[in-house]
Amino acid sequence: MSAAVQSAVRKIFRRVVPLFFVMFVANYMDRVNLGFAQDQLRADVGLSAAAFGLGAGIFFIAYAIFEVPSNMLMERYGAKVWLTRIMISWGVVATAMAFVNGAEMFYALRFLLGVAEAGFFPAVIYYFSRWLPDSHRGRATSIFLMGSGTATVIVGPISGALLEMHGIWGHSGWQWMFFIEGVASVVLGFVVFRFLDSSVESATWLTQEEKDGLVAVIDAEQRERENGRGTAKVSRWKLLADPQMLLFLWIYFAINVALYAVTFWLPSIVGDIGGLSEFQVGLVTAVPWLFALLALYVSGRLSDRIGKRRPVLFALLLIGGVGTLLAVFVSPWVGLGALCVAAMGFKPASPIFWTIPQSYLDARAAAPGIALINSIGNLGGFVAPTAFGIIEDTTGSTKGGLVGLTVVGFLAALSVLLVRGGGRNDRVRAAAAAHPAAAPEAGAAAS
Repeated sequence: MSAAVQSAVRKIFRRVVPLFFVMFVANYMDRVNLGFAQDQLRADVGLSAAAFGLGAGIFFIAYAIFEVPSNMLMERYGAKVWLTRIMISWGVVATAMAFVNGAEMFYALRFLLGVAEAGFFPAVIYYFSRWLPDSHRGRATSIFLMGSGTATVIVGPISGALLEMHGIWGHSGWQWMFFIEGVASVVLGFVVFRFLDSSVESATWLTQEEKDGLVAVIDAEQRERENGRGTAKVSRWKLLADPQMLLFLWIYFAINVALYAVTFWLPSIVGDIGGLSEFQVGLVTAVPWLFALLALYVSGRLSDRIGKRRPVLFALLLIGGVGTLLAVFVSPWVGLGALCVAAMGFKPASPIFWTIPQSYLDARAAAPGIALINSIGNLGGFVAPTAFGIIEDTTGSTKGGLVGLTVVGFLAALSVLLVRGGGRNDRVRAAAAAHPAAAPEAGAAAS
């Protein structure tokens, strides 16, 4: 990799990656803060556990429906305009959650929040595929997804503190929480518009040499993928005919079932310990995600270093399944430790997973392909809280749900073994064999 490309990559990691990190902190906070408002919201609005779970999950139905159209519009209007639109619109809807007065309005706003947020995650993943060489995307994606890990750590203490504003100016704590956190996202949307660029060519903070070098490397990687699959135009609507795409959909669905079940119901599980204030529940809830944050960074660095994603993903899903299994059979405090293990497995699994389809998909199908995986896979976010709510209403406990998570984690781990090869090292060797003259540059890209 040339000095100019290395310089460009360093600038992207200083300017673009941190911006996406902060955006994902706000995004994830507005998405999952509902779990902390659960007790107050259910009491004020009159929701059962099943109704709450349905409302938590209906977000993902809207997300799935509007994900692919959102990303097609992103391609048309550019990342800067579209990501700004996403950010501001979700902040407005998140703020409106403060005014929920019944189950129907609760369902409607959660659905609209899914509509507003649809397209954010795959847009960022696609953005990385057009701005960074493959050798750096794993680390960039891990740092970006550390935003959700950071959000899960800080959302507990912040939301817990805001919930204790209960009664100020006649408003409930959950209303203050939704309003303040939603307004923060709207403000951040205007910051995004100021600092984000839609393409490498439009980035005034890169030199011309850096732009040319970066575009050349990314285009060379695209040609490498084309040489492996031919040059026929990829249909947006026939991606589901690819068995590997179906496998990607299932694995990401399973990851989301596990992750969102833990995310939405962890505050309730911690609350079962007893004797804790809202703020203390928020603090304790942050503990598993602190461990997950460390695992997120380490696993991303490890997978980039060895150039093999599948073994790392398999191990993480196995660890997550073991953690949820242990949580079923131990006391609440020991169970918290088991959930730390589960979080260390399931949370890092997502960024490691995304490096696999990024490398598999032709750039011409990357945006719709990533959106399809994310939208269908995110239906796991509907299944998880909905199923947990029904199980709690039926049994009075969340242990049955944890057993289900164990099964899902183990099945997902086994499914990873069916994913075809395509690690970076294998692709570089194949390209070098087919095009000997390009071997030095390919080897540099893999270092």
